[in-house]
Amino acid sequence: MINLLEAEKSFKEYLKSYDISDGNIELKVRHTYGVVRASEYITKNLKLDDEDIQLAKLIALLHDIGRFEQVKVTESFIDNKKFDHAEYGVEVLFTKKLIRNFIKEDKYDDIIYKAIINHNKYKIGASLNEKELLHAKIIRDADKLDNFRVKEEDKLENIFPMKYNPDTIVYEKISNKVYEDFINNKLIFRDDIVNQVDTWISYIAFIFDLNFEASLKYVEEKGYVDKLVDRIDYKNEDTKLKMEQIRKCAKEYLNSNKIL
Repeated sequence: MINLLEAEKSFKEYLKSYDISDGNIELKVRHTYGVVRASEYITKNLKLDDEDIQLAKLIALLHDIGRFEQVKVTESFIDNKKFDHAEYGVEVLFTKKLIRNFIKEDKYDDIIYKAIINHNKYKIGASLNEKELLHAKIIRDADKLDNFRVKEEDKLENIFPMKYNPDTIVYEKISNKVYEDFINNKLIFRDDIVNQVDTWISYIAFIFDLNFEASLKYVEEKGYVDKLVDRIDYKNEDTKLKMEQIRKCAKEYLNSNKIL
């Protein structure tokens, strides 16, 4: 049985090891609960049963448990070979057995593990069964839906994985590869990002990895494309023109794609 109230108590207990006054930590706490809400939204739109709804919300609660140690150790949100927050999260939960603090039975362990380990990857790995794949898709969508809220609402200095410089981002030019991939409806590969404006575009490109029609409608109804495009006051004329093409491309994608 999944008891979300008890799981949330354990989550709050886990957070006592971290400085909640740190802007990055505080952002990720709010993000966690935002992803829980987004997971509930998606699962109810999919008309899943209560067991799957509760499981999806539990996965959402735990999906970024590795972020807090990442911020503490590296002072950034950058995933790399030295520290990948999803891989650290499953290590904490399953190698160190912390998962039993959040749910007593082990029948969902494989689903939880595979959903969390896949939630931050460029694409979902192979060899997932139907139920594992469903929950991997749900957490990836829910994570992105709340990430759009974060990009709209939070301080930019707490959002960027590298140090944010408000004086330079407005003059930066979009990299050709990043622009071409976006126009071709592709996610932006991390290694192709060379500056802050590329990073910002990579966030908007999350729409190309949404799995469910409900997620696309959510982004469209919230107006997140306009909100993110308009949040930066671009001074570079080439970037300004290309951002309008990015806006147009993104809206056309949302309007025309019906992903079931």
